[in-house]
Amino acid sequence: MTLVRLGYAAMSMNVKNGSPSQTMTHAQFSKIKDREAAIHKLERIAISNITNCLRLLRHNAAHDINFFRLSSKIIPMAHHPDLPDWNYMPPLKESLGNIRSYLKEHPEMRVDFHPDHFVVLNTPKTDILKTAVRTLHMHKLLLKEMGIEPEQRCVIHVGGAYNNKEKALEQFLTNWGRISVSLQKMIMLENDDKTFTLSDVLYLCEKIGLPLVFDYHHYRANHEEGENWEEKWERVTKTWSSSKLPVKMHISSPKSETDFRAHADFIDAKEFLDFLQRIKGSVPQIDVMIEAKQKDNALFALMREVKKAGVEQADGASFYIKG
Repeated sequence: MTLVRLGYAAMSMNVKNGSPSQTMTHAQFSKIKDREAAIHKLERIAISNITNCLRLLRHNAAHDINFFRLSSKIIPMAHHPDLPDWNYMPPLKESLGNIRSYLKEHPEMRVDFHPDHFVVLNTPKTDILKTAVRTLHMHKLLLKEMGIEPEQRCVIHVGGAYNNKEKALEQFLTNWGRISVSLQKMIMLENDDKTFTLSDVLYLCEKIGLPLVFDYHHYRANHEEGENWEEKWERVTKTWSSSKLPVKMHISSPKSETDFRAHADFIDAKEFLDFLQRIKGSVPQIDVMIEAKQKDNALFALMREVKKAGVEQADGASFYIKG
């Protein structure tokens, strides 16, 4: 029997005026003549974003949703070259402390991040690697201030192929040795939809001891000829053997046959249940991050569909697959 917990990413379709990703462009920032006032405005936006994160967590708790991906755009312009000395964390401590207090009251909640696509660890360019490291460090600071153990809380892609995929995989390993152990411990790797397949990412995860976040949609869009995810599933789950957290995966459905890589509004419940039938009993629990345009509405719709299929419901956002 496997407990399946559903989660969704970053923003709710039901919490009004609840965006955790409000921003300010560099052009808007530059128009404010008083630099100190401009920085204070950035800080007010970040505090509003953090406050909305707390609203989202409360919304989730009301619906038994105990798995959530926070927005990585909480702090606008956090690493802009025009703000090299901006110490953005002190003004945010109180707001982040409110989340810390809330999560302390709800220890069952799993909260993590998916840093933006520019966080590339296999880049051959030193400046891009430095930006990636700074961004990961920001995520670490946010996690710490929220009272969340940073270990295995940031999922990223391998990066680019740079016209030589094998060399790009080895560049990841080279760059891996250049980042701190504390940042290494934060990271999980995901197979992507264009370049690095499940087999590629397994190679890295097994070599350096990282958990692999299996993205089923990405696998369908990008896999090696003859590759079968079921034959590799046990290896995927073993990458989580030393983690304190349950196995995590991503689920989404293609928008259309012609736009296969894009995410649909909702999840194809039949396809998802078929996947679960194949992995049931292989792990005691799996946390499933829904990546769908309709966010929490997609989660609610999926729960309605799986209940029709006769699964044993655990609560409003989780259920058991027996076998």
